[in-house]
Parts: sequence; C-alpha cells; structure tokens
Amino acid sequence: MTESSFPVTELEEADTLLQELLRIDTSNPPGGEKEATDRVARFCRDLGLSPEICGADPERPNLVARWNADPSHRKHRPLVLSCHLDVVPAAAEQWTHDPFSGHHDGTFIWGRGAIDMKGFAVMALAALARLRQENLPLTRDVIFAAVCDEEAGTRLGSRWLVENRPDLLGDKPEYVINEVGGFSVHLKGRRFYPIQVAEKGVAWLRLAVSGQSGHSSLPARDTAVERLGRAVTSITRTQLPWHPSEEAIQFIRGFAAPDSWVARKVAPLIAHPTIGPRLLPLAVPSGSRRLSLEAILRNTANPTCLVSDPALNVMPEEVSVDIDGRLAIGQTAEDLIRELEDVLPRDLRSHLDWEILHEAPASSFSTDTELFRELKAGIQRSDPEGHIVPSIIPGFTDSQNYAKLGAQCYGFYPVQLPEELDFASLFHGVDERIPVEGFHWGIQTLTETLRRFLVR
Repeated sequence: MTESSFPVTELEEADTLLQELLRIDTSNPPGGEKEATDRVARFCRDLGLSPEICGADPERPNLVARWNADPSHRKHRPLVLSCHLDVVPAAAEQWTHDPFSGHHDGTFIWGRGAIDMKGFAVMALAALARLRQENLPLTRDVIFAAVCDEEAGTRLGSRWLVENRPDLLGDKPEYVINEVGGFSVHLKGRRFYPIQVAEKGVAWLRLAVSGQSGHSSLPARDTAVERLGRAVTSITRTQLPWHPSEEAIQFIRGFAAPDSWVARKVAPLIAHPTIGPRLLPLAVPSGSRRLSLEAILRNTANPTCLVSDPALNVMPEEVSVDIDGRLAIGQTAEDLIRELEDVLPRDLRSHLDWEILHEAPASSFSTDTELFRELKAGIQRSDPEGHIVPSIIPGFTDSQNYAKLGAQCYGFYPVQLPEELDFASLFHGVDERIPVEGFHWGIQTLTETLRRFLVR
C-alpha cells in the first residue's frame, strides 16, 4: 500500500485533527471530555452523520454516530469502531514537549493520548470520511463511539452506554474494533503485529489492617501501620502462581513460530505452572518483555494507595491499602484474595479485612471469525513480511463491556513503529508520541481493511 493510495490532503487533515484533540486536556481524573467530544461531533457532522451525545455527566459525555447501510444491502449486525477520549495524567516537567501541545516535529506528533487513544479516534474518522466519499455499499451498519472514563474503570463511558443506551450500539453488535493491537513489534529482525483477542480481568481490592492504637509519642509494637508495611512487602515481593490460559499460550507460541525449532519447543514450557516461573527469566532476559509475559500468565496485585487517619500524632486503629489486581482468564477476585492471603505472614491473618471495590472478569474472543481473518489479511497486505499474533493484554479496555452485548471484540489500532520505539514505553509513558509515517500507514491499513470487510 503506497502513500498515493490515500489523498495526501486527507492525511494532513488527520494530523491536524489529532493535534487539536491532543491540545485538549482530558486527563482522568478529573476527565472533562466535553470539549474533545464536541470537536469530534463537529467532524462527524461534516461527514453527514448525526452524532448523539449522552451520558450521566454533561461534562463527561459519550458520542455515538451511526452510518446506516441501505436496507436493501444490509445483511449483518453492526460493526462498532470504539475509542475513548480520556487520557491518564501527565507530568509536563518530565516531557521533552508539553504533553498537551500536540507538537508536530515532522517525524512524530507528541502528546498524551497520541497512542492511548486519540490517535485511533482520528484514524477511524479518517477511514470513515474516505469510505463515505466513495459511497461504499455497506452490508452492515457502522457505528463510531467515542467514550469517556475508560482510564478510571469505564463507569461513565462504555459501561454506562451498555447499561443505559445499548440501542445506540446496535443493541447486539456483531463486532467491535477497539484498542490494543495492530502495532508493530520488532524482535530478532522480524516484525510482529499482535491483534488483541483477550484481556485480563480486574479486581480492585482494599486491604484493611488493624492494630494497637494510641498516642504516637509512646513506644509501640503491633501497630496497624507496622502490620500493613509487612503485608505490602509480602505482596510486592512474592510471585503469585501461574495460571496459563489457552490465549496466553497462543500468544507465546505466536512469537516463537517464525523462530527456530528450539524456541518453538521452549515456548509451551514457559506456560507450564511449575517449569515456567523458573524458565522465563532464562528464555526472556529482557526485563520489560519478561514482565509483559509474566503478567498474562498469572494474577497480579500491586498496592497503589495507602489510606489512613490523617492525624499525625495518633497511631491509628486501622489502616488500609488499595490494591490493583488483574485476573488471569478463569480467575476471580476471591481467587486472588486467597492467593494473597497465602503469601502473607500467618500472624497477620486474624488482623486483616478484605473488600472488593470493583471486579470485572477477563474477556476472550474467537479468532475463527470473518472479521479476525480480515484484520489479519489487512496487515499482511500492508506488510507482507509481518507476522500476526493473536494477543492477550494484562490491562482492561472498553471491550469488557461491549462483550456483554454479545460482540466479538478485537484490538486493532494499526501503527508501524520504528524499531527503536517500544510500544509499551509509549502507553501511559513519558514522551508519548506517534510516528507520522506509521500513523498514515495505519490510516491506510484500517481504511483498506474496512473497505473490503464492509461490503461482504
């Protein structure tokens, strides 16, 4: 696929729209996505679509725009193109360019949300604009959704839509294209493209620990703070058991497939419940890659926030820590709590109280569908030397909610990254940016993929 296959002016317009969205600070918390939503709404109206804006909070709305197929051509349930407009916060002093500047240096467009995921919002809109100009004879309705609140759990965003306005999403959409996947990963001289078909579940927990209270001027033992410190240390230093799912094994095998027979033999052993934890550091010495693989093979639990009485001169009777738990496929919050209790010192167990703040199960979607095959073919047309891998991610996306409508959801946000640029370092990272050339490649890849799929 060449640059000339897509109008240069439309690619430049996509760059400009992305810059405009990046300049709108939608950090969550607090959110405040309304300005960005309004800008997307204007673009949709320019395409001849009639976006509906709705939600529980007027300052944090969701947008849904529908391109209806001619009833005489319609044969299938809708396809949803989904993005979120909120972003994680960014500390400007750590960045090369201001995270809300939308700086364009000719090679990269910089800003919080360039990758996660205002870039896909623009990519999907650019594809729809091109296909509407071509008057594509759709065989299914196409629904564009730009939601809020994904970064803080989806309560006001996709979850609200699914629970309150499923009609806007087609009631029972057949497919959803969402994050995370389609970007290039360079490994041993090869390019891999993970297409997300699964994601871990969520278990946000609060662990309360009780202890001796009193005036903090006196020597003390067995305090709640001391006990909590021991509990946090135990949780952070202990590797929880392996829970290798078929999706995780498929992912590991996918990266090993083009390599030597030795790698293909070793890959399944990494998923072995007892051999894997010992083999993984030897097979994958790179710290970031090893942690990414480890995360999809077991439950994880990271203490993130301490909660206590604010009085400085009082030893509190109880202190708490909030824990961000992520669940392997087939695991529950109760399973995770049992695993965490097993790693805590025995003398602490009678002083603990667990609360489940939020739980969402892991999601998994079939690779045996027309859309997945077309997504795979789309990458192969754009990069014949690329290797496609069905992937699982350790985080969560809006797909966990869309799955409740019976949709098959895939992470497909095609971007070619230069070899020196690691996707994981951009996702929620300092100096988040998207390569202009790779962004344009993604617009063309997505457009051609949709062009073929939507007329079937």
